[in-house]
Amino acid sequence: MSELPPGPAPVSALRRLKRAFDASPWLQRAFDALVLVAIVVGVGLWQTRAHVRGVAVPAVTLPSLDGATVSTASLSGKPTLLAFWAPWCGVCESESRNLGWARGLAGDRANVVSVATAYDEVGQVRAYVQRNGVDYPVLLDEAGLAEALQVASFPTVYFLDAQGRIKGSVVGYTTTAGLLLRLLW
Repeated sequence: MSELPPGPAPVSALRRLKRAFDASPWLQRAFDALVLVAIVVGVGLWQTRAHVRGVAVPAVTLPSLDGATVSTASLSGKPTLLAFWAPWCGVCESESRNLGWARGLAGDRANVVSVATAYDEVGQVRAYVQRNGVDYPVLLDEAGLAEALQVASFPTVYFLDAQGRIKGSVVGYTTTAGLLLRLLW
């Protein structure tokens, strides 16, 4: 039986890699950042695995907190950020300011609309709006839109293209920059 010619052992390759990391703290930090990004992206994909993409948002008409009604069809013509939240959700409160900033920064180029859901009475929604200085439209989910879009936790944000088709979604806290990037691109 012939023997294989000697070659680099896998152990020595691992030792060389370890020496490279030990010699360069920047390489270690870059690797750590890459692993963190991979984890965040993986968790995001897992959380939105049941969300549909590429289809039109269901056509429903929802009452707004100020008494008007808004049809989801009326949101077409501009990209739209559709944020689902609950008045008891602490993470939603943290993200609320980001939604307002995103609305201000997007200006007339996009719609930023929120949908209050999982509440017992409208007074809870009004208290949330006042407590958080909400300056964007608030719709009341009386038609089951959150259920139709399989919203299972809060906050959940859907991003619609100018034709009203779902182009993506995110679950959990999202920064203003993250909201704007997903909304406008």
